Amino acid sequence: MQERLIFLIGSLRSGSTLLARMLGAHPAIYAPAEPHLLTPLAHLGFYETVERAAYDPIISQVAIRELVQRLPGGESDYLEALRAYTDRVYSGLLGPSGRAHLLDKTPAYALVLDFLAKLYPKARYLVLTRHPMAIWSSYVESFFDGDFKAAHRFNPILERYVPAIARFLRERKVPLHPVRYEDLVRDPETQGQRLCGFLGLPWEPRMVEYGREAAATAPTSRGLGDPITVARETRPTTKSLAKWAQDLAGRPERIAQAQRILASLLDEDLATWGYSRAELESELAAIDPAAPHRGGAALTRYRLERKLLVQLRRNIHQNAFGRLVRRVRRVCDVLLR
Repeated sequence: MQERLIFLIGSLRSGSTLLARMLGAHPAIYAPAEPHLLTPLAHLGFYETVERAAYDPIISQVAIRELVQRLPGGESDYLEALRAYTDRVYSGLLGPSGRAHLLDKTPAYALVLDFLAKLYPKARYLVLTRHPMAIWSSYVESFFDGDFKAAHRFNPILERYVPAIARFLRERKVPLHPVRYEDLVRDPETQGQRLCGFLGLPWEPRMVEYGREAAATAPTSRGLGDPITVARETRPTTKSLAKWAQDLAGRPERIAQAQRILASLLDEDLATWGYSRAELESELAAIDPAAPHRGGAALTRYRLERKLLVQLRRNIHQNAFGRLVRRVRRVCDVLLR
């Protein structure tokens, strides 16, 4: 099974949905919605653990490590058992599609890459990187309606994903192929041909026109967090390349935050991603903090839902609304017990 698996590794908002739709347009690749199958397995206790759970994660961690030590093959037996479960699920997904390969595009896997490489060392890995500030700006605008402070408190994604993916690229423990988002949208034909070459598949021009030719034939599903703009496009576009700088223009506090985030990242990691610190600093310095801000995008239903969610979540752990939600939750817990 693992030789039929393709893992697309990339952070949130890195363009992975676009690349997944391109790959799903290939007749040999099935690209379902993000399965999030492997992340929980990485946190069962032998490799990683969780801080809070419905069970005692500390006792479970000690127990699972002692259990694995007693297995005849130790860690190898444990991995084989996990692989039996995931192989069954993956084959169940892939079988009805009639395709030869399954694409798993789950951004959270980027934070458990050591485990993933141990579990599926013979799978093929596509590693997608994008301009760090473009990732951060898209995350802030998509999920926090421009509230960059709340976004960073909730999840400092660049500080988490950039080092993890950069190390994975440098160590190359598994067969992998790096892709830069900017190169992908500027020249999708060349990048698509290189991807197919790495995967050992014939080139399919329909991968570029994924929204037109592949609409009826590519069973690619939309997952949680997938951008709606990708579903509207018929092929890769460069329209988003300058958007991050436009989002920062006229916002000195947000520019300062971007500079602080950039300062926290290592030169080696940035270079591995394909973006030098000097280049990034120069681009940030060129943004005019006093320029009139161009305003937000058109108010769609999606953006209205995001705005409402951001407002409801603001100070929810301190305000009266949060107290009401917790009371309702306790009542529900009692009723459903």
